[in-house]
Amino acid sequence: MRTYDNPVLPGFHPDPGVCRVGEDHYLVCSSFEYFPGVPLFHSRDLVHWRLLGNVLDRPGQLRLPDDVPASAGIYAPTIRHHEGRFHVITTSVGGGGNFLVTAERPEGPWSDPVWIDLPGIDPDLSWDDDGNCWCAVAGVGLARIDPETGEVLEGPLKVWSGTGMQHPEAPHLYRIGDWWYLMLAEGGTAHGHSVSIARARSPRGPYEPAPRNPILSHRSTDLPIQCTGHADLVQAADGTWWTVLLATRPRGYFPEFHVLGRETFLAPVRWVDGWPRVGPVRESHPAPAAWHPFAPEPDRDDFDAPALAPHWISPRSRPEGSWSLSRRPGRLTLTATGDSLDRPGHTFVGRRQQHPECRAAARLDAGSGRAGLSVRMDEAHHYDLEIGEGVASVVARIGPVRQRIAEHPVPPGPLTLRVEIRTSDVPPPTVTVAGGQASGLRAGGPDAIAFSVETRERTVELAELDGRYLSTQVATGFTGRVIGMYVTEGSADFDWFDYSPRPA
Repeated sequence: MRTYDNPVLPGFHPDPGVCRVGEDHYLVCSSFEYFPGVPLFHSRDLVHWRLLGNVLDRPGQLRLPDDVPASAGIYAPTIRHHEGRFHVITTSVGGGGNFLVTAERPEGPWSDPVWIDLPGIDPDLSWDDDGNCWCAVAGVGLARIDPETGEVLEGPLKVWSGTGMQHPEAPHLYRIGDWWYLMLAEGGTAHGHSVSIARARSPRGPYEPAPRNPILSHRSTDLPIQCTGHADLVQAADGTWWTVLLATRPRGYFPEFHVLGRETFLAPVRWVDGWPRVGPVRESHPAPAAWHPFAPEPDRDDFDAPALAPHWISPRSRPEGSWSLSRRPGRLTLTATGDSLDRPGHTFVGRRQQHPECRAAARLDAGSGRAGLSVRMDEAHHYDLEIGEGVASVVARIGPVRQRIAEHPVPPGPLTLRVEIRTSDVPPPTVTVAGGQASGLRAGGPDAIAFSVETRERTVELAELDGRYLSTQVATGFTGRVIGMYVTEGSADFDWFDYSPRPA
């Protein structure tokens, strides 16, 4: 029997929304403060996903002010296909509210935003047999809207707000058979996360809750996958039903830490007495009947293409003049627009960490600038391997504290910077202090992050740091780690960047 492994989209890919057109499936995720926004994936089997691009890939579509904090920005997109056109609706928290964009093809181009005259977050779209467009919004209810103008034509109607748990959100409205189903996430997006559902004969209600709510939750279990919720239903071409959802994979000593953010998982759905049943969500499941793996994406980017690949993201914006692929062909040139990696104006281009154990490396010519390789959660939580003034430094920023951990002189010219992220099932050791005395602390992080620099003569490992300080439990927020290249002074050229899972 063929099986698939969860998550199907590893790394910081939360709040999945999915739709099917023929035998093709399309999926979108939250992008929060990063530009470009709303990554869009394609699959033929719901297991293997290929990044097509980003829905919000122009500054005119996505303008996030410099003061938008980490984990604000683009929340919980929903993708739907209606009358030959794709629709993506989402919320820009701190950037204008709810809006809708459309395209004839998933690759785009996507339209400029149509702003929806409704507050709240996590909007959803559905159409009835009369062509009415219904928009469900967390904290608001259900409204009939004009998707061309964003005008509210009816409502909002308070139809159903869940079973009484905190933070009812992520509403999805479906017409399935003779029923309208309204599915919600409840309990918050941490360990209490769950999915509940109700149904009615009309989108206006009244709604009858499912007798077995919540239909999905891993709360108070010892399962390795936690925080299951924010689900979206989809029916495959063979008639089987599935759900995509977010969840986390915590590791390390109590209370455990997750560092990759909330990831996208896939689980089968059974219908019993007119209600869907999901879960538990396992690390491995029997696979869908269709099986269409894509060729693997290359681990290495030599920056030979005319444009940056769609997996490269930057905080809030990527202004012209901050980067170039043409100034030195075959190089990515980054130019500082700020004066510190801790400020929104620095130039950073990175990609999501997608594996608990991985390696990343970049070939850097810093010239007279100051640049390097960073593992980032947000402005206040990142580890950096930085080259400047003939010195390689490892710098740790943890909340209000910024400390230079290690230094090593390096020759001028190109250098290879490396980061290796390692996990261990060995019980966490006790941290010692000067003289070998026990400190009473435990190095109980989910992983260790090691930085090294390679010159023509040798490779020097400068430092190994506890990964728990770059986790959601420490940094807070809704994102995961991003590994990338940056510059804080002058300009620097990157010849290549390589990312790969760490061999077992």
